[in-house]
Amino acid sequence: MSSFSYLHHLKVFSLTIGLLVMVACTPPEERFPADPEDYCKEVTFQHNTSITEQLTPYSSYINNKKTGVYVLEQGTEAMFTRAWLSEHAQNTIDVQYFIFSTDNIGLLAIDYLVRAADRGVKVRILVDDIMLEAKGDELLTLNAHPNISIKIYNPLANVGKNILQKLTNLVTDFHGFNQRMHNKTFTVDNLVSITGGRNVADEYFGYDHQYNFRDRDALLVGEAPKQIEQSFEQFWKHKLSVPVSELLSDDNSNIKPNFEKLHQYACNPKNFLPEVRAQIKAMPAAFKQAVESGDVYWLDNVEYVSDAPGKNDAETFLGGSGIATNRLIQLVEQANTSITIQTPYLISTDLSQEIFKSLVAKGVKIKILTNSLASNDNLDAFSGYQRSREALLQTGIQIFEFKPDAKIRQKVMSQEMLRQLDQQPIFGLHAKSMVIDDRLTVIGTFNLDPRSANLNTESIVVIPSHSVAEKVKATMLVEMQPENAWQTTLDWNPDQEVDLSKRLKVKTRMIVPKSIL
Repeated sequence: MSSFSYLHHLKVFSLTIGLLVMVACTPPEERFPADPEDYCKEVTFQHNTSITEQLTPYSSYINNKKTGVYVLEQGTEAMFTRAWLSEHAQNTIDVQYFIFSTDNIGLLAIDYLVRAADRGVKVRILVDDIMLEAKGDELLTLNAHPNISIKIYNPLANVGKNILQKLTNLVTDFHGFNQRMHNKTFTVDNLVSITGGRNVADEYFGYDHQYNFRDRDALLVGEAPKQIEQSFEQFWKHKLSVPVSELLSDDNSNIKPNFEKLHQYACNPKNFLPEVRAQIKAMPAAFKQAVESGDVYWLDNVEYVSDAPGKNDAETFLGGSGIATNRLIQLVEQANTSITIQTPYLISTDLSQEIFKSLVAKGVKIKILTNSLASNDNLDAFSGYQRSREALLQTGIQIFEFKPDAKIRQKVMSQEMLRQLDQQPIFGLHAKSMVIDDRLTVIGTFNLDPRSANLNTESIVVIPSHSVAEKVKATMLVEMQPENAWQTTLDWNPDQEVDLSKRLKVKTRMIVPKSIL
C-alpha cells in the first residue's frame, strides 16, 4: 500500500464509487418492450455474395500484397461499412472494442453479428470490462450461440463482480484496474479491417440526440488486416481475456438463445430507417466509385502497430510506456517540416513538451486541434490539459480548441438524424490522427495523454502516402478554421465561453494526478 497516495484514493472514489453504487441500485430495464408486429417481413437481407467476391475486381492489388486504404471521415459511412462487411462475411468476424454500447447503434451492430453467426460465420467479440453495460443474461445468451464467442478484457471492474469485489480490486490492484484495452478493430475474413477512433455507440456515428463525436477510422483491404488479425489473436489468447461464461456462470449449457426480439427491434423502421438500409445495400457501388475516383489508395508498407496485452509489467507505477508509444515518438522525431494533430485529450508531460520544443527549434511547424472546455466530455482530462496549456504554448506549437457548434458537423453527422432534431447536438472531437511532413498519416486510438502512453493498450495504423496525408491534413486544417475552432494563445483561451459551474467543476479536478488522466 505504500505506493498509493491520498490523491490516488480520492481519484478512485471520484471516478468509481458513484458509478458502482448507481449500477448496484438501479433495477434493469426491459430492453425490448413487447410489440406484436412483425417488422422483419418487410426487410430483405443482402448476403448472397461474400466479401471475397465483392472484392474480386481488386484481387490483383490484394494478391500483390498491397493494402487498400480508404479514410472513413463520416460517421454514417463508417456505420454503413461495418454493416456491409457483416452482411457479406463468409468465415469470420473478429471484433475488439473499448466500448460496445447497448444503445441503438450497438443493438443494430449486435443484430448484424447474430445474423452473420446464423449463416455459419464464426464471430469473436473481445470487449474491455470497464464500461460494458450489457446485462449478464444478455451476454450469456449471445455467447450461447454456437458461432459466437465473447471474452472480457481485464475483468476487475464490472462483469461478474459485486460492488465489494470491485472496490477490493480497485484498492489492492490500482495499476491493474487502470490498465484498459483501448484498441478498436473490426476484421472480416482476415481480408478487410476497420480501425481508428470509433467505439460502437450512437455518438461515434452521428446518431446521438445530445452529443456526438467528430471521429475518424481507416478501412483497410488486403495485407494490413493480416497484421491486425495477428494482434487480435494475441489479445484473444492472453490470460487477461476471460470467457464471459467463466465470469457469469459455471454452466450455460442450458441456455437456448432466442434473438427474435433483437431482430424485431433492428427491423423496426423507427430504430433503423429504411433510407439508411438502402445506403448499406448501395455500398458495393459506393466502394467502386471511391476506387474509380481515387479515394481508395493501394499502398505498400501500411503498418499496424499495437501494444501487447497488459501494456507493461508495472515496474514503474502507472508508467512504463509501450510499443505504440515508442513508435509514435520515433515517427514524430523524424519530422522535418510539419506535424498536424487531432487529439480529444491533450495532457502533456515533461517528455512531450521537450519533444515539441526541440522539433519547433529545428523549424517544424506543429498544429494541434483538441477539445475546448465547451466541447469536452471529460472534465478530468481537461483539467490535466488546462494545467499544462501555458507550458505547451511556450514550446512554440499552435493550439486550436474545437467549438461545440462547429460548422463541420453539418458534413460529418448523420443527415437523417439532423432532420429529426429540433436542436442540434453538441459536437466534440474524438479523432486521434496525425499527419507528418505531408507524407505520413497516423490514425488510431492513441490520445496525447499519460493514460494512452503508459496504461491503456493502444493501436495505430501508419499510412505512407503523400495523397492520403494531403487529404487528411486538408480536412484537419478546415477544422481549425474560425467557424470550427478557437485558436488558443498565451494571452487568450476560450474557457470563458462556458458557464461558471462547468469551470468550477474543472477546478475541483485539479488535485487528480496527471499520471492517471
